[in-house]
Amino acid sequence: MSEEIINEENTDQELFEHFRFEADPGQNTVRIDKFLSGKMLNTSRSRIQNAAKAGTIIVNGNAVKSNYKVKPKDIISVVMSHPPRDVEIIPQDIPINIMYEDEDIIVVHKSAGMVVHPGHNNYEGTLLNALRFHIDQKYPNHGPEIEANLVHRIDKDTSGVLLVAKNEIAQARLGKQFFDHSIERKYIALVWGDFNNEEGTIEGHIGRSLKDRRVMTVFADGEYGKSAITHYKVIERLGYVTAIQCQLETGRTHQIRAHMKYIGHPLFNDATYGGDQILKGTTFTKYKQFVNNCFKLIPRQALHAKSLGFIHPSTGEYMFFDSELPEDMQAVFEKWRNYRVGE
Repeated sequence: MSEEIINEENTDQELFEHFRFEADPGQNTVRIDKFLSGKMLNTSRSRIQNAAKAGTIIVNGNAVKSNYKVKPKDIISVVMSHPPRDVEIIPQDIPINIMYEDEDIIVVHKSAGMVVHPGHNNYEGTLLNALRFHIDQKYPNHGPEIEANLVHRIDKDTSGVLLVAKNEIAQARLGKQFFDHSIERKYIALVWGDFNNEEGTIEGHIGRSLKDRRVMTVFADGEYGKSAITHYKVIERLGYVTAIQCQLETGRTHQIRAHMKYIGHPLFNDATYGGDQILKGTTFTKYKQFVNNCFKLIPRQALHAKSLGFIHPSTGEYMFFDSELPEDMQAVFEKWRNYRVGE
């Protein structure tokens, strides 16, 4: 029997691939980069060697270098980013708020309404277009070794802190932190309804809806989708809505939005998950007008990626970035506070 792929994760929801192999009991001694090149047919040997440099090739629980000799029954795990897409990133002079930058990373405070990366119907005007322009200006005549490489995403209409790697090794090292769920991510959200408890945890597999591929659904039985865990804490009770802090243990597409919908607290003005309707409150015309005015103040889901903590890919230093709430969220919070006082 030849070596067998035990598990491979490669979906449109994730930025990273996870490969896991078990070497055959009769495996001949061979360098691991050569071994993996024969198994990961669409991956170049140089990318495999970069993954080894980044420490994301694990054999029997330990990171190994590319010259490690594979032995019989070795358990090999590899985490690496997906190959670059075929879409050309056109540099565009678009204003972006860079919170921090060094030779390995860029931390951006993304505004609501900006798409992170080019895709269907969004080939220009994205954050990657802006970052490509920024890098071209900062490093004239640079080669492919310097580029804006995503390690995670936030939705178009979600604002907040986003981390970008400037080279493949930094991307792999940061990607492994996301893959291992060791990244600290906190969000602030405004949701419909009040909570009985001050804090809680939502667990439920998330996958694309079987009825509408644009929407993510929670599957409680775990037979479909991927495991997702969200911890939430009440920050401020505002009557018919509540401000909460969410901490992600996993990073699934639309995770907070789908999880809050699942427990009956859709995000305020989240049209995709039903939060753009008046779900709590009175039937008075004056109240309906008030809520509609709030919707106009924040014409998007009320969700902000407030902070991000991670280990720097080169220095090993713990880095933490916190951001202010955007003006639209501050305004809608204040409007609900004033409404509650005036009741």
